[in-house]
Amino acid sequence: MLELGPDLPARTTAPAARTLGEMFFLRCARSASLPALHRKREGAWDPITWQGFLDGSAKVARGLLALGLGPGDRVAILGPTQPAWAIDDLGAQLAGMVSFGIYPKQSPEQVRYLLEHSEAKVVFVDEAEEIETVLAAAKGLKGLVAIVPWTMALYRRFEGRDPRLVPPTRFEGEALPERDIREIQERIDPEDTAILIYTSGTTGPPKGAMIAHRNILTILRSASEATNLRQSDLSLNFLPMAHAAERVLGFYGRVDAGIPAAYAQSTATVLDDLKSVAPTVFGSVPRIFEKAHAKIFSEIEKQKPAVQRLFAWANTVGKRRLEHMLAGRPVPARIAAQYAIADRLVFQRIRAAFGGRVRMMVTGAAPTAPAILEFFWAAGLPIYEAYGMTESTVVTHINREGAVKLGTVGRVIPPSEHRIAPDGEILVRGPWVFKGYLKNPQATEEMLEGGWLHTGDVGVIDGDGYLKITDRKKHLIITAGGKNLSPANIEKAIKEQDPLISQVHAHGDRRNYVAAIVAPSPIETLEWGIPRGLCTKEELDARQKELMANPSGRTEALNLAMAKVVAHPEFRERIRAAVRRGNEHLARVEQVRRFVILDRDFSQEQGELTPTMKVKRKEVEAKYASLLDRAYTEDGFALEP
Repeated sequence: MLELGPDLPARTTAPAARTLGEMFFLRCARSASLPALHRKREGAWDPITWQGFLDGSAKVARGLLALGLGPGDRVAILGPTQPAWAIDDLGAQLAGMVSFGIYPKQSPEQVRYLLEHSEAKVVFVDEAEEIETVLAAAKGLKGLVAIVPWTMALYRRFEGRDPRLVPPTRFEGEALPERDIREIQERIDPEDTAILIYTSGTTGPPKGAMIAHRNILTILRSASEATNLRQSDLSLNFLPMAHAAERVLGFYGRVDAGIPAAYAQSTATVLDDLKSVAPTVFGSVPRIFEKAHAKIFSEIEKQKPAVQRLFAWANTVGKRRLEHMLAGRPVPARIAAQYAIADRLVFQRIRAAFGGRVRMMVTGAAPTAPAILEFFWAAGLPIYEAYGMTESTVVTHINREGAVKLGTVGRVIPPSEHRIAPDGEILVRGPWVFKGYLKNPQATEEMLEGGWLHTGDVGVIDGDGYLKITDRKKHLIITAGGKNLSPANIEKAIKEQDPLISQVHAHGDRRNYVAAIVAPSPIETLEWGIPRGLCTKEELDARQKELMANPSGRTEALNLAMAKVVAHPEFRERIRAAVRRGNEHLARVEQVRRFVILDRDFSQEQGELTPTMKVKRKEVEAKYASLLDRAYTEDGFALEP
């Protein structure tokens, strides 16, 4: 368990800075001897101080300038979320360059598009498989100056394959002097692009969102009040740095506030790292919380009836207490006494799985089921839902301490404004709306029409100013009868009925009723198959290890193992029952009349998921067109009346 700082308000540096590099420099001057980053080495967490962080980045900055790069040149980083990523990123910023991330596990074609479109001059890269990808992608790219492996071992392994391979030692020499750093930062206009963030590409090639220094600094100034960070806070980070939320709030937000971070050894070790680090703040995508919730409840199902009754009682007491807390009412003494018992017997154990010190968890990117939010809040693990998009520099709305309404994404963060267009689309404007898309003025004009950012999301603002997202505008289903339906609402109602369900894709545009594709959840499906002789514990462990290493990937071995389980009649009947229960929460016109079950989960390899686990709806519709057609014939799995 890592040591925490004093329990005092965080002292931010963004208000005094003009650029990201200046903010970083100010932070390091203020907190020089304090820990900034923790990495695990030889079984122990090894700290890097803010001064050490600055020294490393200043060496990278000097190395980039020595390669002939200048202000505004693009630097790409392809690697796991580790200190090297952070050091390279801020090294580029100190040198006055534009940095951007590339998601791991992309194809050579995808990586080539990003390098070519961005006109990247340098790409830092880790892992042999990723270097192979970059080498294939870089063929014929004349503008690319250097490919830099993170370690000398990797460099030696690939040395000679491409003359642009540069050893990492070129970035480990002398640091760029403070005088030079200050001169570079003074020449930067705050309106200049600081970073590029490429969208995940659910509707076509990724677009490069240009985020200015001013965009980032203004959101950090406003968000710091909403998140209420403390000097005693500590975070555990593992989400991809190519993602806007992890990059801006998770990383630059920590630099601004001076909050130390421990970097998980890998996605496979997150649960173990949570226990050994014991963070106080934890940001993640809803999928992690969904999986944790499903795992807890599946474990309870295996317990004796007495344990199940105790858990159910504790959950009920926790929700009763939560109702009073969220309403701002004193918790009645009787409920408080009951909760103290429930906490000692049940909830403390749940918090221990997250390290035992978490005081705040933040999530966004997709809605989280109210039942999951209520459960974690009741257990003393508050999850604050936030909302935003890459084009709004990550966040515009957030639930915050003392102002929480579950099922919404909170209120707009001042001085940003929001309104709902006549067609239901959410519009936003404010100082951290992005500059536009690189080399795409038409898309920029469409996105910023009328001076408002057109989010593409549909939602409602209640009387208290809380925003609720209902769906993506382009995803709305218009039935043959002219009814407008939200597929997200339908999918959520069914998905949350059973942990065996990973994804639901609702379909019904210009159809007489709604049908759906149901994709099973990998680990839960294999676990279900073990007692029925359809899967072995060894096979489960092997497939789980693969998934933890690459959460959005689905190997052929995993698909084959899942198919054996999914084919079992009892499995299909359980999914049928889940769909039936989900329908009970939907209006009649929304209810799924027929559905088909895939024998595997959606995957990135099959083009159905983005690197951030979002379903590519257009691709799914095209790929499974004939399967969806079956759902409107007797060949589909018809639900009982």
